[in-house]
Amino acid sequence: MSGIEAIMRTSAVIPVLVIDDVSQARPLAEALVAGGLKVLEVTMRTPCALDAIREMKQVPGAIVGAGTVVSTEQFEQVMDAGAEFIVSPGLSDRLAGPIIASGVPFLPGIATAGDIMRGLDLGLEHFKFFPAETSGGLKALKALAAPFYQCQFCPTGGITEASAPDWLAFGPVLCVGGSWVTGGTMAEVEAKARAAAGLRR
Repeated sequence: MSGIEAIMRTSAVIPVLVIDDVSQARPLAEALVAGGLKVLEVTMRTPCALDAIREMKQVPGAIVGAGTVVSTEQFEQVMDAGAEFIVSPGLSDRLAGPIIASGVPFLPGIATAGDIMRGLDLGLEHFKFFPAETSGGLKALKALAAPFYQCQFCPTGGITEASAPDWLAFGPVLCVGGSWVTGGTMAEVEAKARAAAGLRR
């Protein structure tokens, strides 16, 4: 089993985190891990994302990665911050090359058959289907997955607590990415995380 597959199989839901206030990073990670969601994707959408990764890394049991990585410069920055896996919204040779060479677990975004074929050419078989709902939803992923039987997916983008079970019931889907677990108080986050962690593939 590859490093990225092991991470994808850790829990059925990977929280997609947009951190605006670094002081919330560690409490949020603690609540999510306590609820059973150990794999945390910190998106590179805010100025404090790198500091958030460093803070979350201090939480026992947390597996902290960087999402929305779109450049080699960002890749170097998140590695320096201690990211344990990399997620990108799309797939380009320029970005994928150094990530693959580094050996860090990598989950690139795909939305088309051409994207998947480019990934296969690079030796990749695990992909983020993004943006999932606006790219045709579960019906589209089923159509894509049929000719690419060796591939496994993490749909992200528009996934909700209500729709997650349908996605997870599809064999090639190892996990889903979602932001619904992050709102409210830390007690509410922990409760949402516990419910999400109970979802079955």
